[in-house]
Amino acid sequence: MQLKSIHILIVDDHPMVIEGLKTLLSDDERVIVKTHFINGTDALSYLQKDTADVILLDVNLPDINGVEMVPKILNTRANIGIIGLSTYSEPSIINQMIRNGVKGYLLKNATADELVNAIIQVHLGNFYFGSEVQKILADSVTQESSNLPKLTRREKHVLTLIADGKTTNIIAEELFISPLTVETHRRNLMQKLEVSNAASLIKVAIDKKLI
Repeated sequence: MQLKSIHILIVDDHPMVIEGLKTLLSDDERVIVKTHFINGTDALSYLQKDTADVILLDVNLPDINGVEMVPKILNTRANIGIIGLSTYSEPSIINQMIRNGVKGYLLKNATADELVNAIIQVHLGNFYFGSEVQKILADSVTQESSNLPKLTRREKHVLTLIADGKTTNIIAEELFISPLTVETHRRNLMQKLEVSNAASLIKVAIDKKLI
């Protein structure tokens, strides 16, 4: 089935970027740039009375940053597809955009084919992340995993029992080890997680999803 043309709204504070995107998309009849804005406030005002199929949204805007813009857009037009299109390649920003509701994210050096493909996929309700963005996110996950402290099987068991509120003596009885050994495990855990007390030990362990 032939797709009807997808209407695009561009929100970017650089007029040259907007003109470049319009030129980049002008040769493809599957997409039409409906309008554009150089700030978030005007774009949100427009969406109060009109809409588009897909928004190409920069992160760095002069009034409202793109991360904050996403939920505001979706509160107004829940069915609109949003693609983050930015020079920002920090995993934290990309993940914030995803959590807030974007369906895609591309860096501004994306090719015309990749941009059109992203627009089509997001319009169809799918997710689309550029090849560079996928690598950035994969590398960040690997980095996070490598930063986790390496716990032994027994340390993990002791950590779980500490989180359950059990005393050194009770842990020793359950694991058939001496209280001194439990205390040694406790000290090792606090050293590995860089904390100084049991409360902090449990909090950090939960934050790092170790228990």
